[in-house]
Amino acid sequence: MRYFIKLAYNGTNYHGWQYQPNASSVQETLNKAVSVVLNSEVNLMGAGRTDTGVHAKEMFAHFDFETPFEIQSLVHKLNSYLPKDIVIYNIIPVHNEAHARFDATKRTYEYHINAFKDAFLQDQSWYFHQELDIDLMNKASELLFNHIDFQCFSKVNTDVNTFDCSIFEAHWRKENNNLVFTISANRFLRNMVRAIVGTLVYVGLHKISLTDFEAIIKGKDRDKAGFSVPAHGLYLTKIDYDYL
Repeated sequence: MRYFIKLAYNGTNYHGWQYQPNASSVQETLNKAVSVVLNSEVNLMGAGRTDTGVHAKEMFAHFDFETPFEIQSLVHKLNSYLPKDIVIYNIIPVHNEAHARFDATKRTYEYHINAFKDAFLQDQSWYFHQELDIDLMNKASELLFNHIDFQCFSKVNTDVNTFDCSIFEAHWRKENNNLVFTISANRFLRNMVRAIVGTLVYVGLHKISLTDFEAIIKGKDRDKAGFSVPAHGLYLTKIDYDYL
């Protein structure tokens, strides 16, 4: 029987989702917890990777297990066993061909910027005190819808077969003294959201124009795009499936 786990985590203490041989990862921590509680070795497949320090308000992973168990009891036991920065929301029986990574139809991220120094947000939001032109950044965000090839926002050394992504949503909003960027797509390249945000910050500082922003996308050159903003402001917030 195949199951999806719905979870969330604060990524501050982890070197991303994916297993690392000499560093702590969310996947390794969760594998150990599920294996201990079920008294059987279990390996989970996540819906995707998050980099070191990136957070997830909603993440899915799947695993296979033959012996029946009581779902709410397992959720409670896992939350008791896991560290405080990982929480299990639900365990969902799915069909045996269901795949947490390949079946996802849309992923949504948020990037958080705080304009004033806040001791309680140092690992959850990027402190950036310079004034940004949000209206111009939103106009630049709309230009993303005109393109599908986002090689300019991808890490250079990556093993993908295509740089094509379909972006469904991209916009900035103000929340008191904070800024939140929301972006949704069918898939994301490695470091893509952080590179987009860094380039949009240049737009907001009037360092590059809307014409420059679109030329960067068309140029497909990572060196011409903006910097990669810090990981701790980034959140995976939602993953969509047709059958959930």
